[in-house]
Amino acid sequence: MSRFHPVTSPRSASTATTPGPHARVLGLSKVPRVAAIFWITKALTTAMGESTSDFLVHALSPVVAVLLGFVAFCVALTLQLRAPRYSAARYWFAVSMVGVFLTIKADVLHVGFGVPYPVSAVLFVVVLAGVFIVWHRLEGTLSVHSIVTPRRELCYWAAVVATFALGTAVGDLTAHSVGLGYLASAALFAALITVPALWYRFGALNPVVAFWWAYVLTRPLGASVADWLGKPTSDGGVGVGAGVVSGLLALTIVAIVVYLQRTGADAPSDQS
Repeated sequence: MSRFHPVTSPRSASTATTPGPHARVLGLSKVPRVAAIFWITKALTTAMGESTSDFLVHALSPVVAVLLGFVAFCVALTLQLRAPRYSAARYWFAVSMVGVFLTIKADVLHVGFGVPYPVSAVLFVVVLAGVFIVWHRLEGTLSVHSIVTPRRELCYWAAVVATFALGTAVGDLTAHSVGLGYLASAALFAALITVPALWYRFGALNPVVAFWWAYVLTRPLGASVADWLGKPTSDGGVGVGAGVVSGLLALTIVAIVVYLQRTGADAPSDQS
């Protein structure tokens, strides 16, 4: 997926860098350069979100787990939105907390309110489509290389939240409702995520569509792998334990973010 670059069509190129007439320009991009390390880190955060959610809801009461997840989610997004420029630490902390909180929320929706996985998946498809429609009507582009105004950044994070919710529902749908289990689900999503990469590689798919397609799929892919590793063998997992998986993934993410923060390897083009 490292070939994802800014939109190259004339109209997309202009709208990707020109804010709407009433937008306040930040001047600096708030989203990292999209390269291989972006997709690796994104997949790790989705897996960590799944395993951390599983650990919290079993170690704590569901209410406390939801509240903790919500507080961390709000703090992380506030730090990201108030920052004047891109920071690997702030950005990936926000993505990680979105992963944790949205997983807990999706689990509560199914377990607490009895919403079937097919219904929640359709619901989140509608929500994500709505976010994209509003974003495109406001700004004329869905390119992640155009996040240079507060309004665009809010639209971007709304889309991120919706993709995590959708990915969580889809992953649970294939593992439980369809009956594939965790390992087969991971294999399915690993295969599906190559479709936008290859399609874009050979010039037949718009890069914005390719990006968001892959972005949605990294969520069920990472979550399926985390569940496979963490769930007990009686549930089709390896039995490592959600807490251990969460800790190992968190340490890996921290190591990558420290590297990115120090080297600026994923800094946007206007800050590299």
